[in-house]
Amino acid sequence: MNTNNNVYTIIYTTIIVVVAAAILSIAAMALKPRQQANIKAETISQMIAASGISSKEDLAKLGNDKILALYSDNIKTAFLIDKDGNKTDELETEVSSIELQDNLKMENKNIASGEPSLPVYVFEKDGAEINVIPCYGAGLWGPIWGYIAFNADCNEIVGAYFDHESETPGLGAKIKDEAWFREQFKGKKVDFDNPDKPFGIIKGGAPEGDASKVDAITGATMTCNGLDAALNTWFKAYMPFLSKKAGAAVESDACCCEGDSCDSNGEGCGKECDHQHEHKHQHNHQEG
Repeated sequence: MNTNNNVYTIIYTTIIVVVAAAILSIAAMALKPRQQANIKAETISQMIAASGISSKEDLAKLGNDKILALYSDNIKTAFLIDKDGNKTDELETEVSSIELQDNLKMENKNIASGEPSLPVYVFEKDGAEINVIPCYGAGLWGPIWGYIAFNADCNEIVGAYFDHESETPGLGAKIKDEAWFREQFKGKKVDFDNPDKPFGIIKGGAPEGDASKVDAITGATMTCNGLDAALNTWFKAYMPFLSKKAGAAVESDACCCEGDSCDSNGEGCGKECDHQHEHKHQHNHQEG
């Protein structure tokens, strides 16, 4: 064959392209399980960091298998809820078959369409229940996301962890890099009385004493605005679930002070009831 004519050049180029594409395809297929394992372990490590069971720094020293084992050992249950806050499906938590609802981008679209399938991950730390939920949105340069941990009654935030794809180092990237930003969320609350804006990240500083607001990062206005929007979008979607949990806790506390209705439940009444009643009276007095 004449190697100087156009036909030879076309055939040669086509063969090279096909071979290269085949090699890349085979490599991608071979690496896919490892990539998926890395993504699963990273997602789990972010949830665990938010829950306070272990720090992200300590988790980074562990391999994927140990991170999955830590998750399986510390999670009580994981499940999906619908837009009304009702449980729809259980997620597997056994270490060999862990299931996650980790396509947050798709769930963000489902929230907008009114048909979400939202995950709740319930961990146990020091005998206390911790409920972890995700959030997802758009930063300045790409997606941002995070995990928020609530106490057993879902009326107080106990931890948070945030991450991003391509925010500016030293500015927007601080949502992940700066511990002080995440620490602000501890002790904060979702404002159930303001369903349109249940939380706020405030440029210039959150008002003193406001339990549902934190300080924004100086110089990272767009990233903080994006995170603010993400939190509010997802908090609103989770509001039926969170408010039900908080409401159930209030009803449970009130039960002990209703005499017969409490006694019928068995233990935990009497002096404990008097203590709860006294605590509530003091709390109401302070608010008044």
